[in-house]
Amino acid sequence: MSWGPYALVFVAGLIAAFGTSLGAVPLFWVDAIDDKLDVGLWGFAGGLMASASVFGLLFESYKKDSSLLLVGGGIVSGIVLVIVAHRVVDRYGTNYRPEDIAMGDFQTILNILLVLFVHSFPEGLAIGVSFAELNRSGGIHLLGFSVPFVAIAITGSLAIHNFPEGLATAIPINDVDGIGNGRMWGAAFFTSLPQPVGAVIAFYFVRLAEQFLGFGYGFAAGSMLYLVIGDVLPEGLEAGENVSSAKWYLSAGVLVGFVAFVPLVFVL
Repeated sequence: MSWGPYALVFVAGLIAAFGTSLGAVPLFWVDAIDDKLDVGLWGFAGGLMASASVFGLLFESYKKDSSLLLVGGGIVSGIVLVIVAHRVVDRYGTNYRPEDIAMGDFQTILNILLVLFVHSFPEGLAIGVSFAELNRSGGIHLLGFSVPFVAIAITGSLAIHNFPEGLATAIPINDVDGIGNGRMWGAAFFTSLPQPVGAVIAFYFVRLAEQFLGFGYGFAAGSMLYLVIGDVLPEGLEAGENVSSAKWYLSAGVLVGFVAFVPLVFVL
């Protein structure tokens, strides 16, 4: 078995995770980010993820003539996974703050990682599923591989989604004395480290059981769409709690993000 494809998928997961660390970078020079911009970024990320799920993953299952029952089962399973993940994080992760990552010892970091693994894992699964058609007909030639366009789109959309998430992680850390930019950046990156692991696991299983590829596409789409509804949009509204027209800025961001992906459908 060649390890090259798995290494590529792992790197794609790291790229998406790297988007989280980029969210901390603006705080190297400024103490705060305009709330309106923050809300708009959350909306843009949500719109892009929703559009990538519909026009990327679900459209891909349509092109493969996947069974509606199989795809529907995948969507429901993806939603259930995210709901369970949220409940696990709410139950076991409520005592952890972003500052704990930057200041914690090894045992604290390990405990937080276990909670974050559940939180970020579904996003990694979506990346892995999107690489199912790696080295098949079509795709974009990159580093000796024929990479499906949907894989690039999903990886990119999750990286963009991770930017405001990283910003939300970094803001409370930035307010604590004695924590430098390096630790703040590392803590933001740390929160998404489970994504490359989930990507490799999902890629392995969709390649192992290709007859269930429609289920995989539905699973990834369902998890991403529910993340948008249950995570991204509420986070955006929370970020704009001091903005009088927060819903407007969030909606505008969603619309721009959703429409931005549509022209790419013609490349798929």
